Amino acid sequence: MLDGAGGKQRADVLLREGTIADYAPQIATPPGAIVIEAEGRWVTPGLIDIHTHDGTYAMPQTGDHGPNDVTETSDANVAATWIEHAVRPVALTFERALAGGVTTLQILPGSQEIFNGRSVVVKPVRAVTVQQMKFPGAPGGLKLSCGENPKNDDGRFPTSRMGIVAEIREELAEAQHYAADMDEERGGHRPGAGPGGKPGPHGKPPKRDAEKDALAAVLRGELQVHIHCYRADDIAVMLNVAREFGFRIAAVHHAAEAYKVANLLRDAGTCAAVWPDWWGFKHEAEDAIPENAAFVDAAGGCAIMHSDIPLLGDRLNIEAAKAAAAGRRAGLDIPPERAIRWVTSNPARSLGLDDRIGTIARGMNADVVIWSGDPFSVYTHADQVFIDGSRVYDRLDPARDPRSDFELGRPAAELTP
Repeated sequence: MLDGAGGKQRADVLLREGTIADYAPQIATPPGAIVIEAEGRWVTPGLIDIHTHDGTYAMPQTGDHGPNDVTETSDANVAATWIEHAVRPVALTFERALAGGVTTLQILPGSQEIFNGRSVVVKPVRAVTVQQMKFPGAPGGLKLSCGENPKNDDGRFPTSRMGIVAEIREELAEAQHYAADMDEERGGHRPGAGPGGKPGPHGKPPKRDAEKDALAAVLRGELQVHIHCYRADDIAVMLNVAREFGFRIAAVHHAAEAYKVANLLRDAGTCAAVWPDWWGFKHEAEDAIPENAAFVDAAGGCAIMHSDIPLLGDRLNIEAAKAAAAGRRAGLDIPPERAIRWVTSNPARSLGLDDRIGTIARGMNADVVIWSGDPFSVYTHADQVFIDGSRVYDRLDPARDPRSDFELGRPAAELTP
C-alpha cells in the first residue's frame, strides 16, 4: 500500500460508512464485512486530476475539434462565468478517468482570457446533472491566465504581457474597493460616509457586480486561485502580484519552467501542476524539461501531474511514472511512495481538500484504488475503484460497469442510389 503521505507498507484497509476506518498490517474482519483479497496487488488513494476540461469538449474530437463550451471570449474579464454551467455529465471522459483510478477531478474553463471564470470539483460518477457529481463542500476556484494565451491580436486590450499584468492589478484594485464597500453595507454603514454619517463620495450602496464578487472572494481567501502560466519570469510576476494583493496562488498550471523558480513557488506555498514530457509545441514551452516535476519536488516544493487533455486523463499514474523516471536519471531518489504524492496528496492540497482526500488515513474519505500491480508500470490496470467507500468501477466484473449508449455505436448507414 502507498498511503499518499510518503508511506509504503503491507496492510489491510477497512472502509466503513464512506470513510477509512482503519488500516494496519492485519485487521480482524468485522461481522458482515465484504472481504476483497488483494494479495500481490497495490492499493493507493484515489488519483486526483487538478486540471481537466472534461464535459466541456465534444469527444471524440473531430477535425475542427468540434463544438465546445470551455471558454467564454466576450471580454478579458469573464470571472462571472462558472464552468459548471457548461458541463455535460454523460461525456465519456469521466468514465475513462474513473477506469484510470481518478476519483476526484477539477474542471477548469479555458485560458484565452485573463480572468476565465470559476472551476468546479467533481467525482467522475454516472450522473444526469453536474450537481449530482459535485464534491460536497469543496472550495471554489478561479482560473486566471498569463503569457501568450490571453494576449489578443484583434485590437482588444490587452495585447502584451505588461498589458495583462496592468489589467490584473487594475481589476484587483477595483475589487478591493468593491469588497470594502460591500462589507460596510453589510455592517449597516453607508459606503463612503464621512464624519457624522454624512454621505461620502459614493453616496449610495454599491451595485452588485458578479465579476467583482468573484475577485473579492479571491481577496478574502474564499476561492482557490489557479493560474495558467508557463515561463519562469511570468510565474515570478504573478507571485508578486498575489503578494501585493494579499492572496495565495494555489497552483500554477502547465508551469513548463517551474524548475527555474522552484524556491519561489515553495516559499509562496504554491504548487506546480505540470506534464512530464510536453515541450516545443509553443514558444512558452521551448525551455521545458522532463525533470521539471522532480526538480520542484527536490527543492521542497509541491509537484503535481495534470492531464489538461482527455487523452491523458486516464493515465495520470503513467504521467507520474515518466516524470519520476526523468528525475531518477538526473540522480534524484524518487521512490514510489514519493511519486504517488504527485497525483494524490499534492493535488488534494492545492484544491483545499487535503483534510478529506489524497491519503489513506483514518477518517479520510474512502476514495481508494486497487491496482493489478505496480501503479507506475505500463502493464498495470486499475482493477477496482472506490469513491466514498462504494465500488464504482470493477475491471474484473463488467456487469458492474455497463457501457454508455454513447459508446455503443451504430451500424453503418446503407447507401441508397
